[in-house]
Amino acid sequence: MHNHSHAHDSNGASKRIGWAFFLNVVFTIIEFIGGWLTNSTAIMADAVHDLGDSLSIGTAWGLNKLGDKEANNTFSYGYKRFSLLGALINGLVLITGSVWILFEAIPRLSNPEMPQVEGMLLLSIFGITVNGFAAYKLSGGSTLNEKILNWHLLEDVLGWVAVLIVSIVLMFKPWAILDPILSIFFTLFILFNVIRNLKETLLLFLQATPDKKQMDEVRSILSASDEVKDIHHFHIWSLDGEHNVMTVHIELKQDISIQAITTLKEILRNDLANFDFIHTTIEFEFADEACRDESDEH
Repeated sequence: MHNHSHAHDSNGASKRIGWAFFLNVVFTIIEFIGGWLTNSTAIMADAVHDLGDSLSIGTAWGLNKLGDKEANNTFSYGYKRFSLLGALINGLVLITGSVWILFEAIPRLSNPEMPQVEGMLLLSIFGITVNGFAAYKLSGGSTLNEKILNWHLLEDVLGWVAVLIVSIVLMFKPWAILDPILSIFFTLFILFNVIRNLKETLLLFLQATPDKKQMDEVRSILSASDEVKDIHHFHIWSLDGEHNVMTVHIELKQDISIQAITTLKEILRNDLANFDFIHTTIEFEFADEACRDESDEH
């Protein structure tokens, strides 16, 4: 039942990312054509950025589907971590793309260009609709992969909102400088949030503890029994930001019967059920037993 739920969630993630990929590819083609017809370098630059988004989303889609494969001798925990790799790659691509947009937009502050305004207005409405729908499709996901990709699409939505505002203003005032100003503002906003998500992804990729508060709560549960003297080799890490693993050595105060250990295991199983670990390993050590993994770590 538990594994079926995770498989269902993962399949849902693949479908949502697939939707976003196809929408982004189709719109990127339309955007290139629209940029050429309106003679707008800003739209052309955004089309290049969307092309990078399409490649990133396609990569994430492939990696996410790979994450659904069953565990084997090569990857004993399965392929879930490939989804985290996808989130890491896409975060780096989005940061690179955002920095490139800044390099394109900043020089235009001193030399702004007037585009074909009516074409900009129509493309902006279409852009908001398509990218907004794709972002909506991904908003129901909880994987880091989907969160990073959602920022790809949100960046495009906000970018088209900027184009919409600028095109309306330019119909009445020839203030071409508004285009690069708004582009810089929105890009910096997205860049801040992507870096925050990328930091979380990188920490999980390096096997940092996903939730320090959860770590303390689990430690308290494991140490609560009167039979327990100490715990060590206690680790919680995440395969992909969703599926967490917990391992621990529990040192007993005194030798107890097999029945007592079975009872203690059942208590711990019930107490840890709410944490929804995908893998849990608990090793009991008797009072005078040396730890098999010799270390001073506690």
